[in-house]
Amino acid sequence: MSSSEKPRQSGNGTGSSRRRFLQAASVAAAVGGSVGFGASRSYAAGDNGRGGNTAGWVTTWAGVAHGTYPLGTAVLQPVLTFAFPNGTTSANEQSFRMIVRPTVWGDTFRFRFSNVFGTQPLTLDNVHVGLQASAGTVEEDTNTPVRFQGGRRRIVIPAGQLLWSDPVSLDFARDPEKLLLFGRKLAISFHVVGSSGPMTWHSKALQTNYITAPGAGVHSDEETDEAFPYTSSSWYFLDAVDTRGVRNAMTVVTLGDSITDGTGSTLNGDDRWPDDLSRRLHDAYGNQVAVANAGIGGNRILTDGGAGGPPALSRLDRDVLDLSGVAAVIWMEGINDLNAGASADSVIAGIRTGVATLRARRPGIKLIQATLTSALGFGTTGTPEQDSRRQAVNAFIRSAGIFDSVADFDAVTIDPATGRLKPEFQPNSSTAAIDFIHPNRAGYLAMVQTIDLDLLAPPFGVRKRRNR
Repeated sequence: MSSSEKPRQSGNGTGSSRRRFLQAASVAAAVGGSVGFGASRSYAAGDNGRGGNTAGWVTTWAGVAHGTYPLGTAVLQPVLTFAFPNGTTSANEQSFRMIVRPTVWGDTFRFRFSNVFGTQPLTLDNVHVGLQASAGTVEEDTNTPVRFQGGRRRIVIPAGQLLWSDPVSLDFARDPEKLLLFGRKLAISFHVVGSSGPMTWHSKALQTNYITAPGAGVHSDEETDEAFPYTSSSWYFLDAVDTRGVRNAMTVVTLGDSITDGTGSTLNGDDRWPDDLSRRLHDAYGNQVAVANAGIGGNRILTDGGAGGPPALSRLDRDVLDLSGVAAVIWMEGINDLNAGASADSVIAGIRTGVATLRARRPGIKLIQATLTSALGFGTTGTPEQDSRRQAVNAFIRSAGIFDSVADFDAVTIDPATGRLKPEFQPNSSTAAIDFIHPNRAGYLAMVQTIDLDLLAPPFGVRKRRNR
C-alpha cells in the first residue's frame, strides 16, 4: 500500500508495458469519472458481461492483477533468480501451480486468466485444477483437466486481455459441507508454452505458490510437487475463480490497498481482514457468501501509484463489477493518496465518484465504507498534517450518509494517547517489523468486527449464529 514498499523494476520495458495498457484503457488520472477496463474484457460464453449472478456464478476468490513482474510490493518473497534467471521477466517453457482458497464451494468452477499487462500473446496449455494436499502436492485423483473456448486444451490470450475457462465439474466438491471443504485450497496448475513475455501478476499473495525450472515443460498434470522446486509468494496470470451450484449465493468484494491485501498479517495464514470476514460470514450464513479480495498493495483512488497499479476509479469494472454475483462492496482506500500529497477534499471527491459509479452501474448494490486507519509515524509522510487530512476524510465518511453502512476501522485500532495504531496492533505478524501503517493479525481481527453482517446477508439468508 505504502510508498515505503519499494517497487522492484527490471528496466526491460515494464514501464512501457504499463503505459501501453493505460493508454488503451484510458485510465482516469484524476476525479472526473470512472473509466473501466473496456479494452481488456473477455467473457465466458453465456455471461452478460456485467458481472451479475449469471447462471448462478459467484466469484469465490480473487487476486486481481496490477502490473508485471517484478514491479510490485511482494512480502516475504523468496529468491526468484533460479525460477527466472539472468533478470528475465518472462516465464519460459515452465509450469506454475497457484494455490488459492475458495470462500464458498460449489461443484463447478471456472478460472479467469489475465494477460492484461502483457505485451505479447500468452499461450497456456495443460491447465489442471485439484485439491491441495500439502505444499505443492495435489490430493490423489483430484487433478482435473480444464478446457477453454468449448473444449480447447491450449489457448492464446492476446496482450491486454482476460479469458475465462470453460466450466469444470469437480467430483470431490459435490458435497462441500459434508466433506468439510471450507478452508481447503485449490491447486491450479498450467504450462506456459514458449516465452510468456512480461508476466501479469499479483505480487502480494502472502501465499506460497510453486514453479518449475525454466525449460522444464509440462508438469501441471502431476500430483506430486517434485517438479516444482521453486516457490513464490505471488500469484501469476490467474486472477479470479468462480463457482456455481451454491443456492442463493452472492459475492462481497473488498476493494482497497495493502491493508486489504494483507500486509502485516501471516504468510499462508489467511489472516487478512477479508479472510476473517469470510470466516464470520460462513459462521453466520454457511456456504453462501463469497468474498473476493480486490486489494492491491500501494493502490490509490485517484492516481496510478506505479507498483500499486491503476487507480481504484479506473478498475471498478474489471476488479469489481465484472466479477460474478457481486451484491456488496466494502471499500477502504485513500491513505496512499494522502501520503502522496492529495488533499482531503480530492480524496472525498474520489470516494463520492466511486460510490456514484457503483450505484449507477449496479442499482441495489450494498456499499460499506471503511474509515482510514492511522499512519501517524509512518516514514516521512505519517505527519500530524497528513493525519489531519485523514481525520477530515474520516469525518466525511462517518457523516456523509451516502453509504449503506460505515465500518469504523479507525475507531477500533487507534490509540487515543498517541494517535497511532494501538501498540498491540503494530508488530507485523510474520516479520515483527513495525511501520506504523499496517495493522497485524490482531488489528485485522478487531477491524472486521465493525462490519455489519446483517447487511451482507445472502438472498433469503437467515443468521444461524451470533457468537462472533
